[in-house]
Amino acid sequence: MIIGKVVGSLFSTRKSEKLVGNKFMIVEPVETMRAFNQQIVAIDIIGAGIGEYVLVAQGSAARIGCDMEDAPVDAAIVGIIDEGQDWSK
Repeated sequence: MIIGKVVGSLFSTRKSEKLVGNKFMIVEPVETMRAFNQQIVAIDIIGAGIGEYVLVAQGSAARIGCDMEDAPVDAAIVGIIDEGQDWSK
């Protein structure tokens, strides 16, 4: 899992049938967890908002975490961080 900040949302009118009805957010991993990706697209099943820090599962954990084992999902927002370290640095 990684910690990231939701920096935007996106809409797609044409997509896999298994993704219809889901919301997609653009997440920017915090500096200490940034590997190769500056930003990732994550399915959002919990209602995160722009500006919130979130927990993102990737790979098969993302599909299992959002109960979509047979959908083309590679990243899923699985939690919203209420408090903790200041991740804005």
